[in-house]
Amino acid sequence: MTIGVSTVTATPTSGPFDHSYQAYAKLLSAHVIDQRINYAKLVDAQTSLTTIIESIAAVSDEDFQQWSEHQQLAYWINAYNLFTLKAIVDHYPIKGSWLSWYPRNSIRQIKGVFDVMPWDAAGRIVTLDQIEHEILRPTFKQPLIHFAINCAALSCPPLSPQPYRSETLIEQLVTSTRQALAQDAWLKIEEETLRVTAILNWFGEDFTTEYAHGVTANSSYRDRAILGLIARYGPPAAQAIARVPNTRIRFLTYDWSLNDVTDTGRQ
Repeated sequence: MTIGVSTVTATPTSGPFDHSYQAYAKLLSAHVIDQRINYAKLVDAQTSLTTIIESIAAVSDEDFQQWSEHQQLAYWINAYNLFTLKAIVDHYPIKGSWLSWYPRNSIRQIKGVFDVMPWDAAGRIVTLDQIEHEILRPTFKQPLIHFAINCAALSCPPLSPQPYRSETLIEQLVTSTRQALAQDAWLKIEEETLRVTAILNWFGEDFTTEYAHGVTANSSYRDRAILGLIARYGPPAAQAIARVPNTRIRFLTYDWSLNDVTDTGRQ
């Protein structure tokens, strides 16, 4: 497998940036199936995918700074998800060696995909890690982005079948959060214990300001935030348990297998 860098560079824009993301919406509708991605079909649509990413790359810093906060946040979420799709397509089918530590079809088989592979966006060169940890989290301080950005793994939140758009952004983030927490891969009830996604173990501190005061629990500040999040957005049964003071939080094993409609490469 060759490890390359993004070959998508900025091209002159032919008009204002399309904040409705119509071309991206069409791409998603054709390739997101039951919360998974038809990557084999997406490979055949590489021209469309590249054109969409070129429109992301063509946004200058000057233009970007004129946008509203919700326009900027929607842009970075969509950019992250698009770049992830392109990274997978460029290396599909992913088949790691027999000595791989991770599932053989995992995005983690792509060397440097998160911290080295560069992408052009908003007048700068960024990696996926930089988008997540240096832009999205510290700049916007919106913890529900963890339910929106998709890293192409089964344990990631499902890729939304619609682009994130500024005018409906908060509603979409809430919907994505509810949909993720309704899945066994993200939340399971075991008597007085809630077993939740490892993402909330890694980034639980991001939720403390908004959600830690939503419940009364005999637990850490971070765990109270997780319980508060579930009490607000989880399924009814989980909401009820999250409000019980002695409820415990435990974390699920993260499945890095590719979120493909097939099991190609999974051994």
